[in-house]
Amino acid sequence: MRRPLVSLCFAFALAACGATSQTSDPPPAAAVAAPISTSTAPPPTLAHHATHHVRSPRPKSRAASSAGDLPYSTASGHQVQPQPAPGSCHATGHGLYSSPDRHCAPGALNPAVRQSTIDQTICVAGYTKTIRPSASVTDREKLASMAAYGDGGRSPHDFEYDHLVSLELGGAVNDPRNLWPEPGASPNPKDSVEDHLHSLVCDGQMPLAKAQHIIATGWISYAKTHGGSPPAQKPAPTATKPAPPPVSSGGPNKPISEINCSDFSTHAAAQQWFTAHGGSSSNNVAGLDGDHDGLACESLP
Repeated sequence: MRRPLVSLCFAFALAACGATSQTSDPPPAAAVAAPISTSTAPPPTLAHHATHHVRSPRPKSRAASSAGDLPYSTASGHQVQPQPAPGSCHATGHGLYSSPDRHCAPGALNPAVRQSTIDQTICVAGYTKTIRPSASVTDREKLASMAAYGDGGRSPHDFEYDHLVSLELGGAVNDPRNLWPEPGASPNPKDSVEDHLHSLVCDGQMPLAKAQHIIATGWISYAKTHGGSPPAQKPAPTATKPAPPPVSSGGPNKPISEINCSDFSTHAAAQQWFTAHGGSSSNNVAGLDGDHDGLACESLP
């Protein structure tokens, strides 16, 4: 009886050992979890590629300067510059409210005058005198410019050879794109707008580029909106000078308010009258000193 019992125990031990070995073996292939389908998640390489090419949207570019369409010019003020062909330009408007042909004279700027340099250039008294071309240059240009606008047979005294963007606002010194024969004599409504804008720029109330844009493209509407007159002057620390007499003496026999540069034959005569009536860089008597440099009717010979 002992042998069968031993054999039975040995068989039972073998069965238990086999069960333990079976549980530690890897499961059959059918029992292994299937890989994730590409329909439910992208392969790792595709996900990396997509992430690599995703970029943040670029910020919008800043708007251009209000005068950004006006070119800078280095045309010499000491040489006569060529003008548009005769009859090729046509002014718009009438009389004192005329504007030049935009194709012939769109305006041009002085590269020395920037927002960062106004305190060393246009806001310095007498600056424009240092850069203004001489009459020996501009007289010849003026006649050619009048021919370009079909006014070649008229007297030069009927026109002012005008800087569209004035020198006191950083206009190009002697570029035909910035000069044209403006009908009428100085002072005129445009001169008042130029003085007004110059004061705003130098007082820090308006950016230079905006003033240049107004005078080049919209001075007429600006003059009508603002009355065409410069702002009130700041009170001087000293007593103001007495007003000149209502009728001039030693010059044209007319009220001072009606006198203009066409009443004088030479710059010297205008200057003598201007000085005799208290004119100076800060006292623009009869509007004869449009750029406030103390010199009257500089366009006259």
